[in-house]
Amino acid sequence: MNDVLSLTKALIDRQSVTPEDAGCMDLLASLLTPLGFKVDAMDFGDTQNVWIRKGNQYPVFCFAGHTDVVPSGPASKWQTPPFSATEKDGMLYGRGAADMKGSLAAMTLAAKNFVEQHPDHKGSIAFLLTSDEEGPFINGTIKVIDTLEKRNEKITWCIVGEPSSTKQIGDVVKNGRRGSLTGDLVVKGVQGHVAYPHLARNPIHEASPALSELASAHWDNGNEFFPPTSFQISNINGGTGAGNVIPGELTVCFNFRFSTEVTDQELIERVTAILEKHQLDYEIKWTFNGQPFLTDSGDLVAATVDAIKHCTGLDTELSTAGGTSDGRFIAPTGAQVVELGPVNATIHKIDECVKIDDLYKLTDVYQDILRRLLA
Repeated sequence: MNDVLSLTKALIDRQSVTPEDAGCMDLLASLLTPLGFKVDAMDFGDTQNVWIRKGNQYPVFCFAGHTDVVPSGPASKWQTPPFSATEKDGMLYGRGAADMKGSLAAMTLAAKNFVEQHPDHKGSIAFLLTSDEEGPFINGTIKVIDTLEKRNEKITWCIVGEPSSTKQIGDVVKNGRRGSLTGDLVVKGVQGHVAYPHLARNPIHEASPALSELASAHWDNGNEFFPPTSFQISNINGGTGAGNVIPGELTVCFNFRFSTEVTDQELIERVTAILEKHQLDYEIKWTFNGQPFLTDSGDLVAATVDAIKHCTGLDTELSTAGGTSDGRFIAPTGAQVVELGPVNATIHKIDECVKIDDLYKLTDVYQDILRRLLA
């Protein structure tokens, strides 16, 4: 398991669909504990988490990642068995190859190699691993961070191993993410016969102007790091299935991906004002998924950019695009956070894969970042 390819294959072979870990954390810990890393299991509910740390001094460099993967979908549609890692034409196929078992293997071996070469390194090296990143994210990283905060155990720098790259390893690094806010709206009407609309009240008709206003609203202009805030309706449902019945209720699910130019509370207030303006009879439930975060400069960004240039020759692009990650739970503690991992072209897809050579490049980049910060 001292080779990044063999370690990635061993991880893929473990069927760790959320919230299962399937022994992945134990495997990684077995490579780190002989080097002086201490394992602190932090299981909550159905989720396995672990905090693995070497050293008790600051600064603290943390690799953060998840061992869980999304379901494979129909195995019959895969070229190769999804939970049996397979090499083919320079690629490694299997669920989690890119998201994110390749990253976990590269992180672990980068730390192992670095510690063996620099046994007296500065500060501490840590791993924060969870089996609940692809799921509801209730008992995973957020609970570990809460525990660390109560112990006043701070992370200085954190690399999240999410697949950030677009075409080549290191061409894109995520140095921030937009915030995410979901609204579940229920608009109430009165059910009735379509031939007698005066005896009913159609919630679809009543809600449509408000939804149109929400969809066309300008929320902010974004800034140099973030695009403007976006509003998207993801699900909408009304009706009994019959063509002659006015529905009594309309349900709408929508989501904001928002920049640092606006707060979640401001968005809630503006949505509420629009709904009230249109005099709707409604209920709404808000789910807050995370604040936007940004690491626009500092030691970690500099070390990451320089390491990518040194190991690959690429000038990396700093980006805040894409969805959310567990970085949103770590950044509010004051840590500098970036995301760096494999090419993301096949994540969550049938025939997920990673270029084998990229696993070696990623290991080199991670190790060089460690050298620049802690050697």
